[in-house]
Amino acid sequence: MSTTALRKYQRLECSGLWRPSPEAQRREVIVGLREATLVLSDPKTEMALSQWSLPAIERRNPGQMPALFQPGAEDAEQVEIDDPEMISSLEMVHVVLERRKPHPGRLRGLIVGVLAVSITTLAVFWLPGRLISYTASVLPLPTRQALGALALSDLERLTGTPCSHGAGPASAAKLAARVVPAAPPQVLVVRDGLKAATHLPGSMVLLPASLLNETDGPDVAAGQILAEAVRAETQDPVTDLLRHAGLIATIRLLATGILPRDAIVGYGESLLARAPQPIDNNVLLGSFKAADLSSSPYALSLDPTGASTLPLIEGDPFLGGSPRLALTDGDWLVLQAICSD
Repeated sequence: MSTTALRKYQRLECSGLWRPSPEAQRREVIVGLREATLVLSDPKTEMALSQWSLPAIERRNPGQMPALFQPGAEDAEQVEIDDPEMISSLEMVHVVLERRKPHPGRLRGLIVGVLAVSITTLAVFWLPGRLISYTASVLPLPTRQALGALALSDLERLTGTPCSHGAGPASAAKLAARVVPAAPPQVLVVRDGLKAATHLPGSMVLLPASLLNETDGPDVAAGQILAEAVRAETQDPVTDLLRHAGLIATIRLLATGILPRDAIVGYGESLLARAPQPIDNNVLLGSFKAADLSSSPYALSLDPTGASTLPLIEGDPFLGGSPRLALTDGDWLVLQAICSD
């Protein structure tokens, strides 16, 4: 994640109630999460009233609301926070820092200094990417499917609703089961916006309607589906979606299992604007061989001259054509008509 994007995370703010001492009255403050500190400021003057070191912050009432935080175990100062994003962020920082906390000893002063530098480095360079990767790796299938549905809803602004005329969806499912029998993806066909096949979280593959209309047989569509399934295995689409959603939304997803809908706004434009990530040719050829599918039709659909996809043509495991039909003629005609309504 870029430094600019990180600064947005580091400037997360919310309101809170601050009590500087047990005898003092509570007062409203602005709680600001910074790179290595939590700053409490007057909401009118924006003057800093107190500044807490992130490694020392403790929560006094885990599991209860509003959350009570204090700048240290022996410190009487405290602040009440009821903002879910701020609470989740502070809890996550606490977990990370606890794992990195050094053992006290004679070199405590030196260790604390080194730890402060490590924490800053952790927050800037390590935490965002690792947290996003970790979150993507632990999400159950239902959550991944829900994320795919969210991404599709944003993409539909540009592509329209997926086509569903007649028995077209059933033919699409047959084609998916033919080329990826172990875990067939859901294949959707859209009229507009999409120039090439792509995939979404939750095992969804999207095909442009033009791909079906401009080819004589199902081998190109079959190859596109297979390639996207391989790409999804090697490049988790959830990770890409969470990078777009941002660190705060990812923390909320990890804490609650729900990704805010507004976090994925604009993902459709981002997905359509970039070229697909390349796939290792040997991996792709192995997948075509396992699927009893010729790779040449797919390669020529990417580059009609074959110049840039020559390895997929020369390495085609079935140069004479696929040994098994990708789809019957009847099912292929039905699939081609999926956008007829």
